[in-house]
Amino acid sequence: MIKAFKLVAILEGISYLLFGLTMPLKYMYDMPMPNKIVGFAHGFLFIGYIFLAIGLFQTAQYSLKEKFIILVASLLPFATFFVEKKMVKDA
Repeated sequence: MIKAFKLVAILEGISYLLFGLTMPLKYMYDMPMPNKIVGFAHGFLFIGYIFLAIGLFQTAQYSLKEKFIILVASLLPFATFFVEKKMVKDA
């Protein structure tokens, strides 16, 4: 469970950052397809991140504050990398 969560956290963070490349393509160069592909992948990874985080909470002991940080991290660029590296306990 922990390895799967860490992998999805990294991939979700990368997909979030890829919007920095695909948004200019969409709006400046009228190329919407890369943004659609990244958007689909990001949505899929976001849902996976949330479900795996909830599963992780059931197997490891986290405070309410830690749970909140882990869940909110999925909404902020770079935050999933922090969670993966610093907060996920290798139980």
